[in-house]
Amino acid sequence: MDQNNYIRRLGFFLAGVLLILVSSAADSAVEPIKLGVVGVYSGKLAPFGLSGMRGAQLAVEAINSQGGILGRRIELFVEDDTCKPEKAITKAAKMVANGVVGVIGHTCSGATQAALDLYTDAKIIVISPSATNPTLTQSGNHPNFFRTIAPDDAQAKIQVDFALEQLRSGKIAVIHDRGVYGKGLAEAVKILVEKSRRAEVVLYAGLSPASATYAEMATKIKLAQADSVIYGGYHPGAVQIVSHLRRMKLNTVFISGDGIKEDSFIAGAGKHAEGVYATAPKDTSKLPESIRALDAYRETFQSEPGPFYLNAYAAILVLVNAVQKAGATDYTAVLEKLKTEFVQTPLGKIGFDRKGDPKGVGFSVYQVRKGVFIEQ
Repeated sequence: MDQNNYIRRLGFFLAGVLLILVSSAADSAVEPIKLGVVGVYSGKLAPFGLSGMRGAQLAVEAINSQGGILGRRIELFVEDDTCKPEKAITKAAKMVANGVVGVIGHTCSGATQAALDLYTDAKIIVISPSATNPTLTQSGNHPNFFRTIAPDDAQAKIQVDFALEQLRSGKIAVIHDRGVYGKGLAEAVKILVEKSRRAEVVLYAGLSPASATYAEMATKIKLAQADSVIYGGYHPGAVQIVSHLRRMKLNTVFISGDGIKEDSFIAGAGKHAEGVYATAPKDTSKLPESIRALDAYRETFQSEPGPFYLNAYAAILVLVNAVQKAGATDYTAVLEKLKTEFVQTPLGKIGFDRKGDPKGVGFSVYQVRKGVFIEQ
């Protein structure tokens, strides 16, 4: 073979190899950053999860429209765990298989608790917009878990302070739905009331939505002569209890948490919802970042967002900021940035303590007035 021809062919071959290598490197460079969104998107509790999912989606759309993060677009993987622990484990396994860097979710505390071991073992960051059970952070077992909502012990304190100082309650019934979220909130309330020595817990009881007779619970509240009820649980149970109390002509004050602050509670309880109190994240709708996020929702869905929309939007922002500051998706580097950085979000300027609970985020008391929750 002619030497010049050989050299020419060798040059073509090497150029081809170089082109393949460059192409592969380019493909790797533009590979999307994978994030998961897991929550309850069907059934009675869907309004809580769907609003959060949309918050994550719209935040990602806004970031991708600006070129993504580290020159890479974000790709979302969405799964519905129906708020059930056993399903949450299955969905978490799918997230691990998909190779996600982080997960926004889960919606419910019980589902979050069930899935966390899988995420921790796989070194996947988890930021929940709504799971408030205190043990999720306070156990110390899951350094990869964060949340953009204050925990239930903070929520319980606001409820108890409100009952004692504003309502002057002396006899309080504390009830719950036996779930991780509801029972955890109720236990915190009971402890705080008893510590205060300013009121008596005249009834402490749990009921399962699957088997409870709400009329019996209302009767127990009546017999206990409670002037206030503090309920840990979600809106389907609250609708039943409030409705039975009012049908019995009882004016017992009803207080609950963010698990009922949703339009579905007002629609379900109808006229009986009037006057009910609920603690929920503070209203930050006047902040510039919040206005932009809310406008995006209204333009996209032609409706008002439900609970945890802004919390999920903020969760995406703090996770993306950590990746940006870390300069990579490396688990250890991102974890450290989450624990040291403050980020301007629709919830305000927030960061996390070393346990994963948010700094700069709190609860307010709301009351149903003329069919609308109004911040007190």
